[in-house]
Amino acid sequence: MKIALDPYMHRHLSLPDICRHTKELGYDYIELSPRADFLQWWTRPRVYPERLHAFKKALKDHDVGLATLQPMYRWSSPYRDEWEMAMDNWKRTIEIAVEMDAPLLISEFGRGGSPERSAADRSGTHTAEACENAFWRSMDVLVPILEREGLTLSVEPHPEDWVEQIDPAVNIIKTINSSAVKCSYIAPHSFYYGDDLAQTIRVTQGVLAHARVADTFNHKGSSQLRYIVNPPGSTARVHQHLDMGEGEIDWDVFFRTLHEIGFDGVLSSCVFAWEERADQSSRFMRQEMQRYVDKYWG
Repeated sequence: MKIALDPYMHRHLSLPDICRHTKELGYDYIELSPRADFLQWWTRPRVYPERLHAFKKALKDHDVGLATLQPMYRWSSPYRDEWEMAMDNWKRTIEIAVEMDAPLLISEFGRGGSPERSAADRSGTHTAEACENAFWRSMDVLVPILEREGLTLSVEPHPEDWVEQIDPAVNIIKTINSSAVKCSYIAPHSFYYGDDLAQTIRVTQGVLAHARVADTFNHKGSSQLRYIVNPPGSTARVHQHLDMGEGEIDWDVFFRTLHEIGFDGVLSSCVFAWEERADQSSRFMRQEMQRYVDKYWG
């Protein structure tokens, strides 16, 4: 098992300094989420030979591995021009993953087209059906490339994606029917996945490659009044990425069930809530994750 840090709260540091600091915080692996100087959100990666060389050298110098890369492109967009650009960006990212010896890519099913454009377009193209069809077209393009390059793509259903629950997400991944496409389980999204934590984890058995660890409150709790969002009936999606123990996830159930299904992939800390104490939070998460791994894996 690889225990990794998503260094989003430390993103003010350069990539070489991220490698150094990750090691100082007690982690041996980095989960590289989108950042402006590498895999930028929605647009072409900001990667060139000198930057690539410096990053690889820092990983080696500080004895840190690159556990995952997280591309975020509009591969589920019903708009043809957005979809075509997403494919171009994905192909470049795959090249970078090969150059970086990064075998695992992680991403989300996607929310469709760009929100500003979708809000202005009244033609009804931004439906779940249209987004899913665009996603399947993306799989037709990308899966053969991933298989050829020996890479794995792990996909998560995210709140507000065209698929939010774990059961249909796993069904789609199994329908793709490729060893190159796996599932991610994101603990702070678990209350969107379903009402039974253990059962939603068990559903992923055999396809789970990656799990993210952070706490959250159950947005459906207290007669759905855990959060009050105005106006009533809003479709806003709310959750947190807190330190373990600050929310309502049962961590014994979470880790025990991961062990029961034979999970042995990438386990990453992805707390976003405490930039003012990012170092303290990251060290705490490393210790807590290790404590549960020791408890259930021995």
